[in-house]
Amino acid sequence: MIRSAQYAGSFYSNRPDDLLASINHCFKGPFGPQQLPEEVEKIEKPIPFFLVPHAGYIYSGPVAAWSYLELSKYPHPDTVIILGPNHTGFGADIGVPKEVNAWSTPLGDIEIDYTLIDKMVNASNHISKNDQSHAREHSIEVQLPFLQFALSEPFKLIPISLMNQGMDAAILLGEVLSDICLNENVVVIASSDFSHYESQETAKKKDSKVLDAIEKLDIKAMYDTKYSLNVSMCGHGPIGATIEAAKKTNRTRSKILSYATSGDVSGMKKQVVGYGAAAFYTDE
Repeated sequence: MIRSAQYAGSFYSNRPDDLLASINHCFKGPFGPQQLPEEVEKIEKPIPFFLVPHAGYIYSGPVAAWSYLELSKYPHPDTVIILGPNHTGFGADIGVPKEVNAWSTPLGDIEIDYTLIDKMVNASNHISKNDQSHAREHSIEVQLPFLQFALSEPFKLIPISLMNQGMDAAILLGEVLSDICLNENVVVIASSDFSHYESQETAKKKDSKVLDAIEKLDIKAMYDTKYSLNVSMCGHGPIGATIEAAKKTNRTRSKILSYATSGDVSGMKKQVVGYGAAAFYTDE
């Protein structure tokens, strides 16, 4: 069974040529990194883990491009693990695919890595095979065309949808991921947007404090900041799990690559959504 692209034609174009052109513009446009993956110099070090946003490409795409340009510099991963929040309320607390064997985008199909999924499910009864977790969720799907654009070779996919975004659940998932990452050629990507429908000034002020905690790899401080300031970020669970996996795999050097809001793109700054990109590197 193949999961079709549910948000092609809305969050991003359903026409391959237009989709490639829009992604290209995300890299080369005003808020992008001004460089394409094909132009980078390669770095022979372990692949960093990443944070990326997941809105419509016109708004969050340029920020996402910063993470995907950075990914393109490193050795090609065999499998991409993407953690996204569950916006729909359907499925499991922590859901991975059950019967879907590939995800489709306008740029082609991506095979699901059931070998590693089975290892995850066997490692923790908190992780469940449940296709409903992914049936209508956008936070992972929108990353796939960017990955197909940025990576020069095919890759397998593990999508993980988090309905339970509590700190304990995030840390537990991060521990499971770290055991896998120590022995496999994978990259972990957290998908999250930041403040929703705040003024530009308020969003930037709140988000900067959350991003400071993320850059320090301080999961507790990130959660405390989110709740004390009422930051309406949607993917704190995926970020927490990715930080935990990063720390346990020696990815203890981090960098905020980019931050912008929908208001920076549209010019409408009374109600914006914040977008951040970050990377977690090894010290090697």
